[in-house]
Order: sequence, then structure tokens, then C-alpha cells
Amino acid sequence: MKYILVVGGGKVGSYLASLLLADGNTVKVIEGNREEFDRLSRQLPADVLIMGEGTDPSVLEAAGVRKADVVAAVGRADETNLVVTSLARFEFHVPRTIARVNTPKNVWLFTPEMGVDVALNQADLMAHLIAEEMSLGDMMTLLKLRRGQYSIVEHQLHPGAIAAGKQVHELDLPHDCVLTAILRGGELIVPRGETVLEPDDTVLALVHSSQLDRLVSLLKSPG
Repeated sequence: MKYILVVGGGKVGSYLASLLLADGNTVKVIEGNREEFDRLSRQLPADVLIMGEGTDPSVLEAAGVRKADVVAAVGRADETNLVVTSLARFEFHVPRTIARVNTPKNVWLFTPEMGVDVALNQADLMAHLIAEEMSLGDMMTLLKLRRGQYSIVEHQLHPGAIAAGKQVHELDLPHDCVLTAILRGGELIVPRGETVLEPDDTVLALVHSSQLDRLVSLLKSPG
């Protein structure tokens, strides 16, 4: 498990901290606004919270930044998040830094040279997700893995699709793709080589992003 320092206890920071704690990680949350801090005290354990400004090196020291595996700066001000990640990387040599980008036009500033390993730009993520979903038609992305290289996807098999009526081993599946489950009439079926895909089956698959189009072509309407 990791030691993770979250700077910024707003809705994003508090939700992130809750998820990380539930996974068994050690988490500290720094928040400088008294109202936000009081709200957090009703949601998170007291020993998780630290009152202070994340841009203050002494506050970071008190939060144990030198032993942190990750610092996530998720405040509402981009300039604050940049200062936090810069301090974490260049002053305290934290191995991994993550910063929230609130204003998309500022994303060019969030680079490794500024101390940011991963910049989370919500507008950009949403735009890419919309574009991807539109390009995939009826296929739905359920989960992204390994920085978006792989996805777990869901698609209902069209009666006229290439895969309809065929056994799994007969399909020319993409190289980086495996069928993980079939939902049929309320039942879950684990696909085997001899399993026949029936029209209107809901197919779940793990697939590399470069092979999504090939998978869709096997499952969609021929029209």
C-alpha cells in the first residue's frame, strides 16, 4: 500500500481520499480553508486531516511529504496546484506527482519540467471520452486500464453480425483482445472455445485501444 498526500480537500480531494483509504492506503489531506476543513472532519477520520496551506513547505513537512509515494494536488486554483507539485518534486523528491487542471487553457503549464507527472484535465478527458464513444457506436466503455491502453467494453451482438451463430474459436478476434463474459437472458456465461455467440447476447471483452475497431466490426450490424 502507498502513502499518499492529497492537497486540497474540496469535493474532488475528499472523494479521492475516501477511495484511497478504502483501498487500504495511508492518506493525509491538507486543507487551508476552515469551512472546508470542518466539512472534511465530518467525512474523514481526524488523523487524516491537516489544517494548513499546501504551498507552505513546513506544512508539507508536517504531513510527512518526505515519505510520501504520491502527492496529488487537486485544489481549485491551478497556480496553487503547480506550486505544490513543484515543491513535492524538486524540494522533497516525491516519486510521483499528480495535479488537477481546472482551466483547460493552462494545461500547457502542467509538465514534468514544472514537477507534474500526470495532469488531470477534466474537460479534455470528457472531450476524448465523447469522441471515443461516438466513434464506437453501440459499444460502451466500462473501464480504462493501464492509462487507457486497454478497455473493458460491452456490446450487444447484432443478429446480422459476423460473430452471430459462431463459436468463439471460429472468430478472427484481434490479437490483443479476449472475450471475458457473455450475458444472456439474465445469466452470465464464461466464454469457452466452443461457446456459440447468439444474437442479442451482450458481450464483454478486454481489448487494446488499437483493436477496438476490429472488435466492433465482428459484433455490429453489417449495414
